[in-house]
Amino acid sequence: MPIEAPYPELDELLEVIGEAGSRLSDIDASEGAAGNISVYLGWTIDPRRKFPIMEKIQLPIVVPELSGKSLIITGSGRRLRDIIQDPAANLGFLQIEQGGTSGLLFKSTRCLFTRLTSELNSHLAIHKDQVTLTGTNFHAVIHAQPPNLTYLSHIPRYQDEQFFNKRILRWQPELIVHLPEGVGDIPFAIPGSEELERRTLESLRIHRVVVWGKHGVMARSDASVKRACDRIEYAETGAKYEYMNLVAHELGEGLSLEEIRSICAAFNIKQNIF
Repeated sequence: MPIEAPYPELDELLEVIGEAGSRLSDIDASEGAAGNISVYLGWTIDPRRKFPIMEKIQLPIVVPELSGKSLIITGSGRRLRDIIQDPAANLGFLQIEQGGTSGLLFKSTRCLFTRLTSELNSHLAIHKDQVTLTGTNFHAVIHAQPPNLTYLSHIPRYQDEQFFNKRILRWQPELIVHLPEGVGDIPFAIPGSEELERRTLESLRIHRVVVWGKHGVMARSDASVKRACDRIEYAETGAKYEYMNLVAHELGEGLSLEEIRSICAAFNIKQNIF
């Protein structure tokens, strides 16, 4: 559902992006400069008080569906944990020009990057796809590298999506409630490649979190930045339990099939994993 007026102010959006970046760092999902965040805004915001420096840039993909709209995006090489200390220095405000081939990038006088995230093509493609499919006026996308989810994607049997979900969603009742579609699985593809972009789009039409095999995750939300962050944390928690169980020679049994189905019945959760 689209966000209704009064819309969040720019300061509020910058603050919650910083809080999400800090939380991802807290759960070890953004080592160094790993990870990036973008937020699509379908309403008008004047960014010039926070971002007075403007330059025109060519976009890595053509997104006419986003013409006239804006995105707040992390800069390349910036640490997610640093955003909360000075959001304007670590984020850029991008206004998509008509035709969707170029944009106006607004930056702070304290800007600490020379270009936007190297995953800009995937972020733009995901926003374009969801805006086209749903008509939403708000959409948040996060890429992070949570260690347990990423590690499991290196084990061949966990590269089967159905097996992977049955294993990680069995450890807490909340997991199937918050991730009823499960977590999508995308085999390894070169970061920033067209193949990775295409597979991500297809999987995020079904799931709200996907694992990039041997790389990390992407999560999305049309409600809030923190909701996308929460989904990563829920999935990573399930993966952490699964890793702990592997280390303990699989002594734990997790929730049974009947227990999970009873949770779904009690909370009216529609799912096709269990």
